[in-house]
Amino acid sequence: MTDDAPADGPDRTPENDGRTGGLGGNDVPVVALDASALMAPVEADLRLFEELDRLLGGYEAVVPAAVLAELDGLQRGNGAEATAASVGADLADRAEAVETDESYADDALVALAAAGRVDAVVTNDGPLAKRVLTADAPVIGLRGRNTLAITEP
Repeated sequence: MTDDAPADGPDRTPENDGRTGGLGGNDVPVVALDASALMAPVEADLRLFEELDRLLGGYEAVVPAAVLAELDGLQRGNGAEATAASVGADLADRAEAVETDESYADDALVALAAAGRVDAVVTNDGPLAKRVLTADAPVIGLRGRNTLAITEP
């Protein structure tokens, strides 16, 4: 009789794969969402999840707790940014919340990418995109008016 229950701690995929099975647990790519990506439906008229579907087919979306905290702070303000952050926070419910040791959102996203816990980071933040690419992970970002594209490291 075999035990199909997951062991405590992250479940690793075969060596050199770079991904943990702990987030996705399957063969679809895992993408981490930044606040700028989650706010893009309001700020850039982007249909975020439809574009990810078009670009990737199947995928699993995750959002670090630090990004959720950033959105929470932004939506407490006034104006268009607060509205975009409120929509972003609602959209974040469609992704799995993940914990990291980092309290700053950009650092959390780079750490997930560098550790191979995600296959790509979705962001419209130029400096963050450069950091993710330096961590040898792809970036999915806005190209053109309202289309996403992948930039490889």
